[in-house]
Amino acid sequence: MTIKNWNFGIFVCDLWNSLDVYFSTASILHLCCISVDRYYAIVKPLKYPINMTKRVVFIMLLNTWVSPALLSFLPIFIGWYTTEEHKNYVKRHPDRCEFIVNKPYCVISSSISFWIPCTIMIFTYLAIFREANRQEKQMMARQGNAMLMHRHSEDARAVSGVSNNTGEALSGSGSSKTLTLHEVEQDHTPTKDKHLIKMKREHKAARTLGIIMGTFILCWLPFFL
Repeated sequence: MTIKNWNFGIFVCDLWNSLDVYFSTASILHLCCISVDRYYAIVKPLKYPINMTKRVVFIMLLNTWVSPALLSFLPIFIGWYTTEEHKNYVKRHPDRCEFIVNKPYCVISSSISFWIPCTIMIFTYLAIFREANRQEKQMMARQGNAMLMHRHSEDARAVSGVSNNTGEALSGSGSSKTLTLHEVEQDHTPTKDKHLIKMKREHKAARTLGIIMGTFILCWLPFFL
């Protein structure tokens, strides 16, 4: 990055470059934390309250804000990020603001800022979408079975109302079907309905975040290649 006709001095130039690295890294790490949170919420819901406690979330957010500072302000102001030639060039040309990095800083910063979080996000969202598809197939299968059992129960009631001569046999069959219908109705209790609604909301939120993260990664990918 090069800014010609820089009139604010070397210190402000270093501050500008540090803030650029800091906020871009923090934004990527925040998306990585969100993907991990959604992974436990959808793929491992039973472990979610145990693993994603307030203390764990606090540590994740703290690292999200502290790590970019160690990657931006510290090496840039100390001068670890660039070459000796560029340091001498900056002293001779204080009217320009350039961000030239050396190979070690380039590898470390790009790995922490992009490649490692990007890899985590890809693997977590692949697992999320795989689990979401599996849960949706299960819900569709349950709904189909419930409708089929409800039809059989209605047919049994209709037959028992018409055939009065075989009351005992049909009453036994009717009671069995009525019990099956009762089980179907129990499968749609308010608690389970709330669970299904919550599950659908989490799946919708995961898809939306997946689109946002995918767009974000595609926009940043040319910069880090």
